[in-house]
Amino acid sequence: MKLSNVCILLICHFASFIPFIIETTAFNLTLPHQHPDPEAVAEDVKRRVNASLSRRNLLSIQEKDQCQTGNPIDDCWRCDPNWASNRQRLADCSIGFGQGSLGGRGGQIYVVTDSSDHNPANPTPGTLRYAVIQDQPLWIIFSSDMVIKLKHELIFNSYKTIDGRGANVHVTGNGCITLQYVTHIIIHNIHVHHCKPSGNTNIASSPTHVGRRGESDGDGISISGSQKIWIDHCSLSYCTDGLIDAILGSTAITISNSHFTHHNEVMLLGHNDKYLLDSGMQVTIAFNHFGVGLVQRMPRCRRGYIHVVNNDFTAWEMYAIGGSANPTINSQGNRYTAPADDNAKEVTKRVDTNEVEWADWNWRTDEDILVNGAFFVPSGAGLSAQYSKASSVEPRSARLITELTMNAGVFGDPRDDSGGISNPGFSGAGTSTVTPTTGTQGTGASGGDGDYFGMIFGSGSSLPRPPTSISLIFLSLLIIIALSTITNNGALLSFPLLSL
Repeated sequence: MKLSNVCILLICHFASFIPFIIETTAFNLTLPHQHPDPEAVAEDVKRRVNASLSRRNLLSIQEKDQCQTGNPIDDCWRCDPNWASNRQRLADCSIGFGQGSLGGRGGQIYVVTDSSDHNPANPTPGTLRYAVIQDQPLWIIFSSDMVIKLKHELIFNSYKTIDGRGANVHVTGNGCITLQYVTHIIIHNIHVHHCKPSGNTNIASSPTHVGRRGESDGDGISISGSQKIWIDHCSLSYCTDGLIDAILGSTAITISNSHFTHHNEVMLLGHNDKYLLDSGMQVTIAFNHFGVGLVQRMPRCRRGYIHVVNNDFTAWEMYAIGGSANPTINSQGNRYTAPADDNAKEVTKRVDTNEVEWADWNWRTDEDILVNGAFFVPSGAGLSAQYSKASSVEPRSARLITELTMNAGVFGDPRDDSGGISNPGFSGAGTSTVTPTTGTQGTGASGGDGDYFGMIFGSGSSLPRPPTSISLIFLSLLIIIALSTITNNGALLSFPLLSL
């Protein structure tokens, strides 16, 4: 009986450490498609951008004007005059954590000919809803310009591409786009706006499954428990909740070349501070334009690793990047233009957390351009001026941010939004009429057109890995104590106790 009490005591003692063990090993939780070395992914983005800018720098002025922008995603496919005959090549062009998102690659081309959405439980062939719920991979294009006003949220099946090139496509209405427990989705060149909550109805999620849905939040694009997601060249605005939200263990996501305007809570990454699976969330946010009428959350991060690279933040009312629950934020080569309000100059915000807690969070700014009094508060490893992988070239040019983001949003849209979402759309290969302008340089910016390596990525360094968890030490000690107790008391512990 005495020995049993000892064992019970050991078990209780071990149980008391379980919350601590879970918390300290949270970063070791792995999700499907989570990359084991996020720093290698960030380095690969650097390499691709530098390669595209190098090619552009070597071209003549006439060649540059034809297609080469220095943007590695666009330069991957737009220089092909026959791109419309080989649409699926787009799947080769992603960068960052969403690289490898297949979408509907290898599947048939499906042409949306009907903009209606009459019956979400039994969608009509020819509609967008009918296409996205199919089981097989599909590359979905549009027969003409159309406004698709959804009756309820549009639930995707895996392996789908929405390719709006060649048409002016608007998705609006109730629910908007839902990616829930799916993989390999590409959403390209569409407008998403004025999305409202809806639900409490039956909605088809596959040809053979219709389920009852509760009320949606009114996100533009809602990503839940999904991986290998690439959102590119979309224009998003005026939604009830977030423009893009990614939660519940979503990872391997790239959000690129998109234009965000007229919204309060722009982008949420992470379900809540205690949702441990979001520690494996990895998101690349690249070449986007965060434009007029935005307030906050560009993005707001919980846990995970977020790479914010070469974006143009031209407005915010509260802050640009926020976070809680110790996310890693790697901000490289962005331009942050602060508003006139002296109380909103700070780029960063640690949400509902005191400085004692966030001082060790790994938030780094690397060659960001800070304009109109903007300032970024780094922490943790981000405070160090020395990094392990130093670049030998460090000049920079603010103009390059404009060039890299000049086509952000749906092709053919204006660079700066002045008239809401009544946009001219996209024709052919999407030639922009916007002329790059030289932006105002902030801290440490200098150099001419060819000086880009430092501004885009600075030192090109890696962030330190998180420290080894000490929970294994506690676990080992408990095992040693238990084995010692068993050994000292002979075999009395074995089978009798196991039979109780």
